[in-house]
Amino acid sequence: MKKRIPLRLLSGACIGLTISVAVTLAVSAAIGGGNYYPVPPQLVADCGTELRAMLLQTVCSLLYGAAFAGASLVWEIERWSLLRQTVTHLLICSAATLPIAYALYWMPHSLGGILRYFGIFFAIYLLIWAIVYGRMKRRVRQFNEKIKKPPMSRPFEATGGDHPHTPN
Repeated sequence: MKKRIPLRLLSGACIGLTISVAVTLAVSAAIGGGNYYPVPPQLVADCGTELRAMLLQTVCSLLYGAAFAGASLVWEIERWSLLRQTVTHLLICSAATLPIAYALYWMPHSLGGILRYFGIFFAIYLLIWAIVYGRMKRRVRQFNEKIKKPPMSRPFEATGGDHPHTPN
């Protein structure tokens, strides 16, 4: 598992950046009136220029993706219970989310904004977890059903000499 960590982090960073750009495009399409808004105006004000704000958002998106990808390694620790894996994964993802979301103005800088953001975050997390859990449970059930079935009869297997290709 340790050998896969750097590759997992790198691929996660790339995915994080891709998602970040896709989100900025979607937000711009929804509210931009034909203009592209790569970063929130408050972030530009904090950073001094749009370029600095975009560089900060790019670095944070790379880190965010790497954190989520690294957290996915928790699911490969077979000696842990599902509850322990889930809580650990959720804590890692939450710890990565708060500072980045706050710094990049993905949420209002107020207690209400933070609570709303995390309410949405947890709802999405729970939805994705439930979908993945349901799929895995169905796959396990299908696998178990498959191994419980008796072997299929073979159509050309000789059965006491009454098969047309069996010599008398």
